[in-house]
Amino acid sequence: MSELNVLLQEPAIKRKSIGFLLLNNFTMIALASAVEPLRMANQLSGQELYSWQTISENGEPVIASDGIHITPDAAMAESASVDVLIVVGGVNITRNFSRRQVAWLQAMARKDILIGGVCTGPYLLAEAGLLDGYHCSAHWECIASLQEAYPKVNCTNQLFVIERNRMTCSGGTVPMDMMLNMIKRDFGYQLTAGISEMFICDRVRNESDYQRIPLRYVLGSTQPKLVEAVSLMEANIEEALELDELASYVGLSRRQLERLFQKYLQCSPSRYYMKLRLFRARQLLKQTIIEIALACGFVSTPHFSKCYREHIGIPPREERSGMRVAEPADNVTQLSTTALPGLMNKRERAPVPLSMRVLHEAQFEPTYGSVAVC
Repeated sequence: MSELNVLLQEPAIKRKSIGFLLLNNFTMIALASAVEPLRMANQLSGQELYSWQTISENGEPVIASDGIHITPDAAMAESASVDVLIVVGGVNITRNFSRRQVAWLQAMARKDILIGGVCTGPYLLAEAGLLDGYHCSAHWECIASLQEAYPKVNCTNQLFVIERNRMTCSGGTVPMDMMLNMIKRDFGYQLTAGISEMFICDRVRNESDYQRIPLRYVLGSTQPKLVEAVSLMEANIEEALELDELASYVGLSRRQLERLFQKYLQCSPSRYYMKLRLFRARQLLKQTIIEIALACGFVSTPHFSKCYREHIGIPPREERSGMRVAEPADNVTQLSTTALPGLMNKRERAPVPLSMRVLHEAQFEPTYGSVAVC
């Protein structure tokens, strides 16, 4: 069927609409990572919790950084009203936006909606003056230039930041973490955990996680010996190298190596090594649930988490962190897993939003409507 029609009715939960402004050379992985959690939230709840639309400056197709052409749902001037607007950036951000896009973002900000940017998208928000006084995350490739060009923006190397009516994040798969945290705020932990299991996502990262900026990017090619020393540290975490041994490997004296670290990293080699080891320890602390599952005879982490939650009452990660999920209210009802109501109505027909069409296609999935939301 080329187009579905549904009987217009008041949803049980107010739908949140999200617009994605696609800039030329945007990164496809950032867009997909942001949209897919919304689709799965709808599928698992059996309701249209979120709708989404893609937007371009004039409604014409936009070319992603991988060369794929995306035909947007609307032009800026014709886009439907949204509750959240996210700018999706990518390659050569400083040359891939227009003054019209800047002016439109400024107009949208006056509507007091949540505005965000993913990958290099925050650069455009900064250009529009929408991040002045805010903390901002962006892909590490553009953090330095963004901070230099817009000193009123408080740049950070956090994976993502949700602050007041702004949310920004770095690129790659991080938009998924940001959107999962947004969904958790909107509808609770249970739905977020379900989405994570569907995407085989072992851990949802939060705002306390940081992106690692490659040292060679920070220093360029000016200090190859220092880059080599740090690379050796990173490759020898389990059995740490002695400082004299490390200096010997890179062809420097211990004194010379110490001076390099103090000058460019503002700490001693020993302290830097300690930071690397503790950072690795923190990663392991957050990622060993799968090892626990295997040690107890469970073939997969999702199965272990499901069984643990059913028998113990809380997910293993909540147990590990000492956090307890609030019991659902008595008035929360299990959502129906039956097919969506009448797709056609003789008296009234209306075009179905993309999110509803996707939800209809998912209604026969085993997980459809498997997570109740308040």
